[in-house]
Parts: sequence; structure tokens; C-alpha cells
Amino acid sequence: MASRSLRLLRNLLIAALIAAASTWGLAAFWRAIGGGDLPLHGWIALLIGTLGTVGLAWALMALAFKSEREGWDDRVDNTLDPGRDDSDRN
Repeated sequence: MASRSLRLLRNLLIAALIAAASTWGLAAFWRAIGGGDLPLHGWIALLIGTLGTVGLAWALMALAFKSEREGWDDRVDNTLDPGRDDSDRN
């Protein structure tokens, strides 16, 4: 259990570092194109947007892996799928 918690903490730290690096990079790019200094509210909005995007991507990928691992994708009734071959039908 401790190993799983440490892995989660490590992944969250990596995500936070990626968010911080991307925030810094976007702010540097903004200054390079002559956009001026980013005010405090701009930094806050950029940070929330970046963290929200990374968090949403992480959560959706976790759900996709959970769904695959637990077999939820296999339980879907695809008999009416127009792209399905007739050889697959029961």
C-alpha cells in the first residue's frame, strides 16, 4: 500500500513539475513576442488552466486504463455498430 501511495505522490509531483515548466515556458514565449509582463491574475489563470488540463488528462487516462483492466470495454453490445463485420456477429 505504501508503494502505491508513493507512486501516486511521485506521479503528482511529476505532473506539477510539468505544469510549472509549461507555465514558465508560456510566460517566456509571451514576453518574447512582446506581450509584456504577465500580471498576477494572468499567472494565476495560466497556472489553474495548466494544472486543470494536466489533471483532466491524468484522470481520463486513469479511467481508460481502469476500464480496460476491469473488462468494461468487452461488455459493450456492439451488434448495431455499422462498422462491424458480419463475421463478428453472434
